[in-house]
Amino acid sequence: MEELLRHQYWMKKAIKLAQEAGNRREIPVGAVIVDGNNNLIATGSNQKEKNQDATAHAEILAIQNASKKMKSWRLDKCSLYVTLEPCPMCGSAIVQSRMQRLIYGIDDFKTGAIRTVLNIPDSQASYHRLQVFAGIEEIACRHLLDSWFKNHRLLSK
Repeated sequence: MEELLRHQYWMKKAIKLAQEAGNRREIPVGAVIVDGNNNLIATGSNQKEKNQDATAHAEILAIQNASKKMKSWRLDKCSLYVTLEPCPMCGSAIVQSRMQRLIYGIDDFKTGAIRTVLNIPDSQASYHRLQVFAGIEEIACRHLLDSWFKNHRLLSK
């Protein structure tokens, strides 16, 4: 139960970051990285539009920020919380950073590369084993994305 409460706490922080990204007209995805002592290390939210950079995903930015703060590319005692299942680029970066644990909110049936469309952590190409927990704060994460896309489509008409 304590572990679930910890996961919910940090996912709520990621959801807040996702909401802020959505308010900036970015796809609302937020990410939080905590260390093995449950201390906040870094955050990230989508900034593809702002930076005009296809790699400016929440997870990538959080990993970059964590690596700078930790002064190491190895984040082996860290956990990444993200509102949406990572894509192939982000899934590979998570494995490359040696992240200990990934916790995400909702499956991505189009580009999910952790459990849904692909399974990068358990593939033969992955030499690092990653603990994965899915479905944390799933309803809130799904509502955030669904409502953002609905509003985005209305504004695009």
